[in-house]
Amino acid sequence: MVKVTHLTKKYGDYCAVDDISFELEDGCVYGFLGPNGAGKSTTMNMITGYLAPTRGSVLIDDISMMKSPEKAKKLIGYLPEIPPLYPDMTVLEYLKFAAELKGIDKIERMNKIHRIIETVKLEVVEERLIKNLSKGYKQRVGLAQALLADPKIIILDEPTVGLDPKQIVEVRDLIRRLGEDHTVILSTHILSEVRAVCDHVIIVSRGKIAADDSIDHLVEQYNEKQRLTIVVKGNSSNAEKVIGRIEGIEEKKMLEESTESCRIGITAEAGRDIREEIFVKCSENGLIVLELNVEEISFEDVYLKLTNEAYDLETPDDGREG
Repeated sequence: MVKVTHLTKKYGDYCAVDDISFELEDGCVYGFLGPNGAGKSTTMNMITGYLAPTRGSVLIDDISMMKSPEKAKKLIGYLPEIPPLYPDMTVLEYLKFAAELKGIDKIERMNKIHRIIETVKLEVVEERLIKNLSKGYKQRVGLAQALLADPKIIILDEPTVGLDPKQIVEVRDLIRRLGEDHTVILSTHILSEVRAVCDHVIIVSRGKIAADDSIDHLVEQYNEKQRLTIVVKGNSSNAEKVIGRIEGIEEKKMLEESTESCRIGITAEAGRDIREEIFVKCSENGLIVLELNVEEISFEDVYLKLTNEAYDLETPDDGREG
């Protein structure tokens, strides 16, 4: 449905997006993630045709965004972080205006508008001025205009920012339903939201793709190696020697030591469970295991490892990348 090939965007010597490629299939919700300055917003703007790439191509259902932008854009419904609303219009007036701009047939126009109003639950405010609506309802109006033309691809940029918990749950439920019949791209900084609604994630860092996979598979990959910490009562140098002789240990590190005990971090080879052998070897050598904890890597941990969010968080916001 969406094919991005060798996409690159440069501003002088600064490379915001660096030769990225990926494909998005129909009927799937994709999370598009990355820290500030990673190239996420620039990529989204090139996919939607708002920005022209320095190099590379974007195909929307085999239609080139560069060669046939009008045809390609008709297949996309886009909700930016700040919805493009006209505050002095009523909700119904705005949606009629948006439907006309999108070229929706006059005969079908009102039926589609009322169906979308029902879908995003705007019935109680359709005659109210947009400027008098709450943040949550304004977000729904923006979502309604994105859905009006029944696009094959729906791109949502931070759709739940500023919403209350009830509204967040409702929007997430709607995104899941949309994913049954559309390709949905969700750009967000809220990792729990990605975990809740997305089938697949694309993580960008420093203008490059750091991961393109399902969430479960990413987490499984990082948990293949058993990582644990052990607290042993006894001499620390003796404990290190004993543990160092255990087969299957890939890495060990002394984390903390005192006159009576020590804490050691251990990484085992992929597919190995070394807990029982640790207890046996320690017992055979007169060491008492006081504590043993297995570390489970979460999706949040994986994201931080992939993006190394500590890098360059002071990248200036010059309007080129968010």
